[in-house]
Amino acid sequence: MLRKIDHYRFVIPKTYKPGMNVEGLVYADDELIKQIEKDQTKDQVANVATLRGLVGRSLAMPDAHQGYGFCIGGVAAADLEEGVVSAGGVGFDINCGVRLLAAPFAVDDVRGKLVQLLNQLFRDIPCGTGRKGEVEITRTELDLVLKDGARWAVRNGHGREEDLNRIEDYGALPEAEPGLVSDRAKDRGHHQLSTLGSGNHFLEIQAVDELFEPGIAGIFGIQKGQIVVLMHSGSRGLGHQVCTDYLDLMQGGMKKYGLSVIDRQLACVPISSREGRSYLGAMAAAANFAFANRQMMTHRAREAFRRVLGSGDLRIVYDVCHNIAKIEMHEVDGARKRVLVHRKGATRSFPAGHPVLPEELRGAGQPVLIPGSMGTSSYVLVGTEQAMKETFGSSCHGAGRAMSRTQARRETTADELLKEMKEKGILVRGETRSGLVEEKPDAYKDVSRVVDVVQGAGIARKVAKLVPLAVMKG
Repeated sequence: MLRKIDHYRFVIPKTYKPGMNVEGLVYADDELIKQIEKDQTKDQVANVATLRGLVGRSLAMPDAHQGYGFCIGGVAAADLEEGVVSAGGVGFDINCGVRLLAAPFAVDDVRGKLVQLLNQLFRDIPCGTGRKGEVEITRTELDLVLKDGARWAVRNGHGREEDLNRIEDYGALPEAEPGLVSDRAKDRGHHQLSTLGSGNHFLEIQAVDELFEPGIAGIFGIQKGQIVVLMHSGSRGLGHQVCTDYLDLMQGGMKKYGLSVIDRQLACVPISSREGRSYLGAMAAAANFAFANRQMMTHRAREAFRRVLGSGDLRIVYDVCHNIAKIEMHEVDGARKRVLVHRKGATRSFPAGHPVLPEELRGAGQPVLIPGSMGTSSYVLVGTEQAMKETFGSSCHGAGRAMSRTQARRETTADELLKEMKEKGILVRGETRSGLVEEKPDAYKDVSRVVDVVQGAGIARKVAKLVPLAVMKG
């Protein structure tokens, strides 16, 4: 029952499923929509549309695939008074996000030392499931991390003040309430600062291969042939536990507020309720942990470059959240209104002139970072006015999985994957061989096709294409 309305948009009408309060809208082309229809993505978009108090449409980006409650790549906005907040609309890895660093080197400057540089990064930034960082902090200091995010890291010598201008929300959500984060969550995160994690988390040394808008790229601080570093990580075990804790709270609280859901994974509570406010305070604290984590890894990356290449002057291009819920001002039915925007595997895409952007980027718009899979391209885009009109200022967040991790392990061996990467001239280091195979390139959709849909739909514009030289995986 998908209704194609143009080359890049497919509508799920309210008649698709009983209880839908708004339409669904999937961004895709004819090839991507075939992949999206292979799992439960379409039904999850429709399920989200049954939640109380939504405004606009229930959205799915072109990288969408099945997730927990919400699809990965799902966006939904709720009225602050009538609407609900759902922990499944943010996900377990709160503020999983990506950060792009620009180095003062060209490809030829690093090619001869690429192996040494990758090995140094692998030594300096712990990766893998359960790995501890080397930074020791007290529980009191952990609460300061949860309150101040990247600002705490900079204040404690892990970066510089100007870094904060290039981080979404300047590196700290002010709504954070560390006291609403459970002891169990704090125990899980206490020793994980400055760690990459596992799964689809990575650090890549890349080269800027192509510029689509050189003027915008110049404002962002990137140029053709330049070395850049892209890192993808989140709130680690702390964020996972916050989600687990509040899913339990929401599942128990729905009866209290007369709520029912079509899928128990969409457990929710009114935004204005005590439980809703508590979740948002704890979620913001976990998001700040992730900002601090990426800031500390940035410091480690700078030190690795300094040791190997003599300069660690890596400048932050931008840092974006993927899994978050934020109160933002948007136009709804012709009027400006504050709404809660859930972005689950989706990236903010704000246009030029938006007041939340730092002055140095306001004339261009927000950088939108779209990583590909291991061995494929990544992209830098810029936010647009069209995104503000259609998607609550949102875009896709990556390529999106095309096969399960189990299928990926079944189809390819680690030796085959490493041979493939070597033939492409890409260095790879991973904490585990199975972890590498799960993230093989063809386990994901074609990121260039995904990005072309985003551009074709007008919800972000291509600025630069990046290609991998060396990959580090958890």
